[in-house]
Amino acid sequence: MKKLIFFGVCMCLGISSLAWAEGSLMGRRQVVLKGEAAQVSVDIAGGSIVDFHLSGQNVNPLTWNYPEKGDLKPRTMGHFICFDRWGQPSPQELKNGMPFHGEAAQVEWQVLSQPSKKEGALSAEMLCRLPIGGLELKRVLSLSDEFPVLFVREEITNVGKLGRVYNIVQHSTIAPDFLDESVLIDTNAWKGLMQTGIMPTPEEPSIYWPKIAYKDKLVDLRQLTDSLEPGVTSFVFPDGAEYGWVTAFNPGKGLLLGYIWKLSDYPWLNIWRHVDKGKPVARGMEFGTTGLHQPFDALVVKGKIFGQPIYEYIDAGQTIVKSYTAFLTKVPADYKGVSDVQISGGQIVLKEQGAQGREFRIKMK
Repeated sequence: MKKLIFFGVCMCLGISSLAWAEGSLMGRRQVVLKGEAAQVSVDIAGGSIVDFHLSGQNVNPLTWNYPEKGDLKPRTMGHFICFDRWGQPSPQELKNGMPFHGEAAQVEWQVLSQPSKKEGALSAEMLCRLPIGGLELKRVLSLSDEFPVLFVREEITNVGKLGRVYNIVQHSTIAPDFLDESVLIDTNAWKGLMQTGIMPTPEEPSIYWPKIAYKDKLVDLRQLTDSLEPGVTSFVFPDGAEYGWVTAFNPGKGLLLGYIWKLSDYPWLNIWRHVDKGKPVARGMEFGTTGLHQPFDALVVKGKIFGQPIYEYIDAGQTIVKSYTAFLTKVPADYKGVSDVQISGGQIVLKEQGAQGREFRIKMK
């Protein structure tokens, strides 16, 4: 599979380039990149991807948890990283200062290199260090100048003197005004569990994407209307699958956001649903290295679920590399949703659901 590309944007004197966009989001500092096809902004305080939209169309799916004016502190927003964990620390770790979902979204990120254009793509590098966790993450972003496709490569390094367990989850969260009751989530995920399960067997009863039984009701996880239950579900993928993918499609806005990644990097997909006053306000499409929302002691005891590991180990001085691709595309209002995502001939190919399903192709470069 050829590597894909997805990331940010700003226009200076009509030329695609890097910009420090002071005040572009409530006065917060951001790295903003602008290509011919798409624009993305990355918040420095926490490293969240807070904007990804097509040029000429200002619909941004990643508006979740925007701050109040004057709030300049690191925070979780849009697409952020849960790293070095997904979920809560142990009571002692909490006492020692470890935050929920780890430190990556709670520290200032460093920009390592000015974005440069090479072979039709804009690239930039960022770095975060986890002072308690003893890990660092270097992110390389490459955005196609001509097409709305972004490749993200991340290097995880253990800078401590001892090996340790860890997790990393890409917490991509869509929100209004892209998110409404009509939005459809599609994925090739398969078997899963509800995070309401009880240890030591939280995977019982097992569920299967997309329709599940919950409290004597049949819930279709593709669509979120006025009830969030079940709030968090986690899934593995069919045996033999090499890639995982997830998409979010808004028919009224004719826009689709998608991600694709190697399952050897991220074997789990976690779906978070949130409703406020009877309206959907957040949907997390969280692909990562774990599917159990528990502290590390519980993960180590459990080991695996559905044959997939629920944590990773990194030795002292070791570097582990992971990557993913994100993309945007326009689709017609009568689109029925995605049945498959493939890479073929240098293009991302979206296959529509239904016997007469159409194909939509996105060039990668």
